[in-house]
Amino acid sequence: MLEKNRDDIQGMIFSAYVHLECAAYLLLRVTDAALARKWVGQIANEVTNAVKPPKDHRPPVNINIAFTATGLTNLGVPEAVVDTFSYPFRSGMATERRANILGDSDANHPKNWEWGNDQKPVDVVLMVFAQDEFVLKDELERRKSQLAANGLAIAAEIPIAGRQPDSREHFGFNDGIGQPTIAETDQVQRQQERTHHATPLPPGEVLLGHENVYGTMTPSVGIDPSLDPKNVLPPCSGGKRDLGFNGSYLVFRQMEQDVATFWNFANQIAGGDEDVAKLIGAKMVGRWESGASLALHPHKDPNAGTDTLDRFNDFNYEKDPEGYGCPVGSHVRRANPRDTLGPTPDIATNSANRHRIMRRGRSYGHRLEGDRLKDDGQKRGLHFICFNGDIERQFEFVQQTWINNSNFAGLGDEVDPLLGDQLSCSGIMTIPSDPLRFRVHNLCRFVTIRGGAYFFLPGIRALRWIAAM
Repeated sequence: MLEKNRDDIQGMIFSAYVHLECAAYLLLRVTDAALARKWVGQIANEVTNAVKPPKDHRPPVNINIAFTATGLTNLGVPEAVVDTFSYPFRSGMATERRANILGDSDANHPKNWEWGNDQKPVDVVLMVFAQDEFVLKDELERRKSQLAANGLAIAAEIPIAGRQPDSREHFGFNDGIGQPTIAETDQVQRQQERTHHATPLPPGEVLLGHENVYGTMTPSVGIDPSLDPKNVLPPCSGGKRDLGFNGSYLVFRQMEQDVATFWNFANQIAGGDEDVAKLIGAKMVGRWESGASLALHPHKDPNAGTDTLDRFNDFNYEKDPEGYGCPVGSHVRRANPRDTLGPTPDIATNSANRHRIMRRGRSYGHRLEGDRLKDDGQKRGLHFICFNGDIERQFEFVQQTWINNSNFAGLGDEVDPLLGDQLSCSGIMTIPSDPLRFRVHNLCRFVTIRGGAYFFLPGIRALRWIAAM
């Protein structure tokens, strides 16, 4: 059934657009609801859907669009309709309650953000992907020249995210290896070929109105049929029309990375020994820089000294229960504990799979060239974007219960060494070893949140309904 819906699903759900090297995100405010709705109608005809084009006919530009709860309200969507969306989406990421859940304090507190807070609210994100920087520049100029006449204004034009020459993020580690896939789609085969492993999840883990891991339908957005007199939307239970069907909740966080501080910290712990510093960095991340798993290669990166990237992902932590290879508190083991947290490996794996997310982020800024211990003063980081059908059960659970839980797996007083809320450079991390553990002290914040928001990424029919209100 999902394959029949591809023309109604925005393409980002199925593809990371790896063939389109450049991207930019326009964060917009609605200034005139009627004009903006007409613009949404035009966009609905241009949005890239999930129908897979032939490789020799791929367009040079892809477009996707999503809305915050305030954006839907400002477009004129009735309050009774907006109220049917999930509570985290309606309340937004920048509230005090969500900041407590996500661990956004001190420098990461929403009051300090460059966008997405009360000072710089956002209604719409228009995501533009292009084959090169020249095509992207022309497309952005064309799009921006049309905004004012269509009842929209730019709230922020966040840094352009151009693809790096490989899949390493700015700290230097191979990224994007452990993605889940949508069951019964070509994603499964692609991931199997790329990483020798795939975790197929029911469509409802990503898309509203589809079956999820519990065998039930992920809650969607049913509206009164009187609000859809032209039957633009598909029917759903209770005689209602389904505004959420084939849509998803998009989480967007701009995460600035302090590369020099990270490696200076590892170097200090290592006493200036470069090889030991690389080991300390790998222990914090949970993989070697090539991407090789510490659980499989506990002593040395099998690709050290080469440009080879290791994408092998067919492993569990069953043979490394104490974390002698991959520390229990490392970033990747917290972000996906796999078979770690449960009475049996199978139960633990099934439990972990109830909280997976589909990532679609991109790095921004130039890599720190040369000596990575020396800061060049340039901003760089990751535009973290993920899709999920349930913000609380998926993204927020990972952030609160795994990333920022000081008692994760019984550790006690430790949070994620990369993304955790490290207060006043007082963080700690345990690196298990036999016979004695090693404990890293005075962990600082290596990643700072510069903006964020919860968005609804509608299906194509839902876009047309918004335009036709």
